[in-house]
Amino acid sequence: MKIFSAAQIKLCYEYTIQHETISSLNRMERAAIQCADWINQHTAFYKKIIIYCGPGNNGGDGLAIARILFLQGRTVEVFYVDSASQSEDFKANVERLSQHNISPVLLSSPDLFPAHNDDDIIIDALFGYGLNRPLSGIAEVLVQHINQSKSTIISIDIPSGLFADKNSKGNTIVQATYTLTFQCMKLAFLLPENTPFVGEVTVLDIGLHPDFYNNTDAAFEITSHKIIHGYYSPRKKFSHKGTYGNAALIAGSYGMMGAAVLGAQSCMRSGAGKLTCYIPKCGYSVLQSTVPEAMCVTDENETHHTNLQLKGKYDAYAIGPGIGQNEATVAVIETLLQQKPARLVIDADALNILAAYPALLNLLPANTILTPHLKEFEHLFGKSENDFQRLQLALEKAGSLNIYIVLKGYYSFIATPSGKGYFNSTGNPGMATAGSGDVLTGILLGLYAQSDDAKKVVLTGIFLHGLAGDLAAAEKTEEAMIAGDIANYLPAAWEILKNPDYFS
Repeated sequence: MKIFSAAQIKLCYEYTIQHETISSLNRMERAAIQCADWINQHTAFYKKIIIYCGPGNNGGDGLAIARILFLQGRTVEVFYVDSASQSEDFKANVERLSQHNISPVLLSSPDLFPAHNDDDIIIDALFGYGLNRPLSGIAEVLVQHINQSKSTIISIDIPSGLFADKNSKGNTIVQATYTLTFQCMKLAFLLPENTPFVGEVTVLDIGLHPDFYNNTDAAFEITSHKIIHGYYSPRKKFSHKGTYGNAALIAGSYGMMGAAVLGAQSCMRSGAGKLTCYIPKCGYSVLQSTVPEAMCVTDENETHHTNLQLKGKYDAYAIGPGIGQNEATVAVIETLLQQKPARLVIDADALNILAAYPALLNLLPANTILTPHLKEFEHLFGKSENDFQRLQLALEKAGSLNIYIVLKGYYSFIATPSGKGYFNSTGNPGMATAGSGDVLTGILLGLYAQSDDAKKVVLTGIFLHGLAGDLAAAEKTEEAMIAGDIANYLPAAWEILKNPDYFS
């Protein structure tokens, strides 16, 4: 799913009106019907619906929703805040509402604000995606009043006060229980800093013209099963292990061999033909007994990596899980980078070493995949004032270094060297557990050993990792699942990924 900017969303509405010969008012009616249907399905047991409208088209949506709900037998009360101008569609919907003897109440002062009961539904239709400045005056006070209630709050299109595609820090914003947004996700909904405001998001199809969507590029996109399935290539009947790549995993140290095990298991579960693990001596028996499918080469040191003597050429390399940050290990990373591997994944302690020795960043081969979590990203590239700034920094660094950066988290963000950003649609909070990143490293390594298309590898790997995590959480619960469960559910995740009709 493409994520359009506020300016592009406006153009999409205009395009639909021009190419479908539909009026703006009738387009608004479409949206209102979709919202009313959702509200009736999810709030049937609530007694009263209080609808707050702004003076623009978002307020017009609210007025149309009020009329439809009233005609369906719901008890509605409608209020609005005034401004110097009202949109024509707002005025038209006031007229339509008045035909049913409902007159919206003007809230000219806080004294006129209605009281809220816990079993009320509040519909926030004050301001939509086009808002470009913080709320002030009576609108800001009203939002504060709404947020003080214990009622269920449903925001239409976007919680009022929230900017669609820029930072809203310091704004007064409706804290929605649910957000009913139109046609596509808004960038703001995908960022952690806005979690207190957006609630549970539902995207409603309001019939905007598909040609605009299909023919318009977007700076950001959300991955989907359909897209990732399109990257999948079935195994060929007459193939052998060499067909599916030869991978090298440099991992582990004393006390952290579990990271190497998780990475190795996940690499093999991702379809790699062969895997060689480069480990300290202390990990030999651990790897041989837990991942017998993998070959092992041990460092001369017992507890950590001190040198790297590769035993051959590999299709893809990964380094980082559990290697520690011993000073001698720095030389191992430098040795690997000097080999200029065409396909490389860097995670965990290797990222921390890069941060401590930033000159090494200049040695990164093109199309290297970095997989930092938030703190690792900050150590590498510096702190950001907000989530929007962090996205731009990730895209800037991906472009300047010609690499892929995976900023791990809920809706993991993938910054590509082309300047486009992708959000992953799979995964859950249960994956915030030790070793989850090691599993991801193994998955990416296994996929990269089989393909030199870095973009497809990284998008598929992140999606597959999250999908396996979702399957694990469904069975084990988010609280009880561990990283090994993610690796164990990779076969089931592959089964879903291979099925083109699974989510249809």
